[in-house]
Amino acid sequence: MNPSLLTELFLPLALAFIMAGMGLSLTLDDFRRVVAFPKAVLIGSIAQLVVLPVVGFGIVSLFGLSGGLAVGLMILAACPGGPTSNLISHLSRGDLALSITLTAISSVVTVFTIPFIVNASILHFGEQGTVTLPILQSIIQIMGVTVVPAALGMWIRHHSAAFAERADRPVRIASGAFFVLILLAAILKEFDNIGWFFVLSGPAALLLNVVMMGGGYLAARQFGLDVRQRLTISIETGIQNGTLGILIAATLLENSTMTIPVAIYSLLMFATAALMIPLGNRLTAPGH
Repeated sequence: MNPSLLTELFLPLALAFIMAGMGLSLTLDDFRRVVAFPKAVLIGSIAQLVVLPVVGFGIVSLFGLSGGLAVGLMILAACPGGPTSNLISHLSRGDLALSITLTAISSVVTVFTIPFIVNASILHFGEQGTVTLPILQSIIQIMGVTVVPAALGMWIRHHSAAFAERADRPVRIASGAFFVLILLAAILKEFDNIGWFFVLSGPAALLLNVVMMGGGYLAARQFGLDVRQRLTISIETGIQNGTLGILIAATLLENSTMTIPVAIYSLLMFATAALMIPLGNRLTAPGH
């Protein structure tokens, strides 16, 4: 597929499809759970929306990343959780209602915070001469491929719950396939440099993932949340919407180097998620 066709057409459409699929599993009651789980939602939201970008910046500085690789990791740290985090929370026997609530909140809030965090990163890491992210235009574009399709999915579920239930499994499978294709395309585009990019940004991406997943779990335990809520907050702070990150880097900023840390993080987070699923099932087993 032509790179411009991939980033300008397929990638936005794929992300919109994925978000519409998430909308099929959402109802207004999911947003009302903010009242039902105030402490858990507050802790999870702060961890994801505030702590994650701060820790991301610290790790980028610690590893001495610069230029596009540094900005790429910050783009990932600015992204919300995605449908993948809901699926992993479900498979790990976490609190799915809390997971959906946190994903919904972060998906809306980060529409407005991403442009500011990314622009600050571009300025700080010396990329201001090569790329720019117009704030108002970016908010509109991000809303167009995240909030709007998710709202459409919710509308469909509201008017035809039976159809939404039937569509849930095939849409999840198709969303996973789209995500894999997007990752492969991002990697293939920089295939000649991927080994070196992995050496440069792989350790930082892995540390960010492990620190946030471990820190999210420990913070939730420290505040007295139950084990299922701890698992969910851990997953929500460590599993990010990599598809959105690649969209921002490849389509909005048109910088292939910035897509590499996002793609690498996305691959690594699946590896840690694979460990989290059996651990979660063990922690939530009766009598544990």
